[in-house]
Amino acid sequence: MPQLQAAVKELQEKGIALPDYPDEPGTDAERDARARYDKVKGSAVNPVLREGNSDRRAPASVKNYARNHPQLMGAWTPESKTTVATMGAHDFRSRQKSVVLPADDVLTIKHVAADGTGTVLKDGLKVLQGEVVDGTFMSAAALEAFLAEQVARAKAEDVLFSVHLKATMMKVSDPIIFGHVVRAFFADVYTAYGEQLLAAGLDGTNGIAAVLAGLDGLEDGAAIKAAFDQALADGPRLAMVNSDKGITNLHVPSDVIVDASMPAMIRTSGHIVGTRR
Repeated sequence: MPQLQAAVKELQEKGIALPDYPDEPGTDAERDARARYDKVKGSAVNPVLREGNSDRRAPASVKNYARNHPQLMGAWTPESKTTVATMGAHDFRSRQKSVVLPADDVLTIKHVAADGTGTVLKDGLKVLQGEVVDGTFMSAAALEAFLAEQVARAKAEDVLFSVHLKATMMKVSDPIIFGHVVRAFFADVYTAYGEQLLAAGLDGTNGIAAVLAGLDGLEDGAAIKAAFDQALADGPRLAMVNSDKGITNLHVPSDVIVDASMPAMIRTSGHIVGTRR
């Protein structure tokens, strides 16, 4: 928030007025303003955007209703094979580091490869004294190994495979991770047709639905579609968002949000309702 406030103050000092956010843009200028806001605003629940309305505590009336109408929990049995797997190492959590800035500064985000080659990802990043700067990274190789292991384990133990991310808010990292999950689940397809799929931008980042929709323009589209169907039949059973419509857990990154999906799974005794195919 201090950085945002500083940016707004700088514009005001220069006499540059920020346009209002148009809910229903009617002119080219309003459409341009809305597009600029939409590009940077992120999630609508971002507390930075809500400014003074960032209190996430539930009001007393909501707490009292929950106490008087508790949600029923399913009965867990010793035979339950439900497990939640996380990487535990080489992921964002284990690599996270933070620092409190001692003074106003201008930072550069730089990627340094194993061979020492440096690539500037972002420069001119203004920070203020007292701001907390947080950084982390994930090993893609470790992620791929982890996902391959989980897909194989789900198949061996005959449990539903599902992934739970927060792609609605983590708009950069989570879709990329989601793409890794899609490619891991359909590893044989990407081994056979990966060159064509990746060249067409069908890397799974936007989900398997986007991949299947893009097959029509490929020379081997029909064969690739058949390969995906075979992979679904041969692989572990896949959790579904809507089994009646055939929408799987891997169709769209934002269909399964960890905040809602994990509590729902816990309340239903470790089951994901309506997932058998």
